Amino acid sequence: MDQKVATALDMDLSPYRVFTERQWSRLRADTPMTLTAKEVAQLQGLNAPISMEQVEAIYLPLSRLLAFYAESTVGLHQATQDFLGTRDGKTPFIIGVAGSVSVGKSTTSRVLRELLARWPASPKVDLITTDGFLFPNAILESEGLMSKKGFPESFDRPRLLKFLSDIKAGKRHVRAPVYSHFYYDVMPGHAVTVDKPDILIVEGLNVLQTRELPRDGRAVPFVSDFFDFSVYMDADEELLRQWYVDRFMHLRETAFRDPGSYFHKFSRITDKEAVETANTIWSNINLVNLRENILPTRPRADLILTKNSSHRISKVALRKI
Repeated sequence: MDQKVATALDMDLSPYRVFTERQWSRLRADTPMTLTAKEVAQLQGLNAPISMEQVEAIYLPLSRLLAFYAESTVGLHQATQDFLGTRDGKTPFIIGVAGSVSVGKSTTSRVLRELLARWPASPKVDLITTDGFLFPNAILESEGLMSKKGFPESFDRPRLLKFLSDIKAGKRHVRAPVYSHFYYDVMPGHAVTVDKPDILIVEGLNVLQTRELPRDGRAVPFVSDFFDFSVYMDADEELLRQWYVDRFMHLRETAFRDPGSYFHKFSRITDKEAVETANTIWSNINLVNLRENILPTRPRADLILTKNSSHRISKVALRKI
């Protein structure tokens, strides 16, 4: 088959419609900018810069799209209740945000939370990360999983599924565990309470992960089963590696210097040793997790945001089927 014909066929069969930044920005229409430059600066993460221009070009159109999705989902739930003759109350709209370590999931999630909360209807928008659902270090150590922290098997999946099930059911005061990056562990006795949000954003490495389906056809719930919309943050492996090393080196000069930090020992090594350590952690843990568990879930996302070397989102792919 001719290469040009094959390429055109692949594009026709792709489940995504792809936009450049300029093309996507036109879909903002008349959506107002509700964040100030100061607020945008406060929302950006460590080594994950974001500009007002990017918020206007990428996140405002996405906010508009999510408004359409949320409104349609509410209508669908209402129609289903009318059909069943039930009155179960509102069902939260849940958005999943997935992607590699260091890609900027947290920044994207925070920006979306602020934009969505400023819709005219002033919806209640909450954000949780799945880090809190990691098994505590004591369990990971006893199971030999410390080197697999962040891999699917390191999470308390039943607890996360129960949390999302309770949220979707509209239960009040649902508690989620808290994770500390400073102590590198789940904090015993600490929790955040999510109380009947209109929208919940769930951010995590493996939130689009599935497992092998059972041969007997039994129902096996996945975290993504509870999502009404999902976003995958994407970037080339080499960029992700460099961003991880840059973040590690920055933390080495800041948070790691505190004697109470789990990673305090890295503040006392040379720059060369620190770079080598960061690259080793990336290659042996984060890159393996990316290739084996995270990247394979990218095709399951409703929207893929691809970053370039300057952290700008240069391509947007929206699922069309």
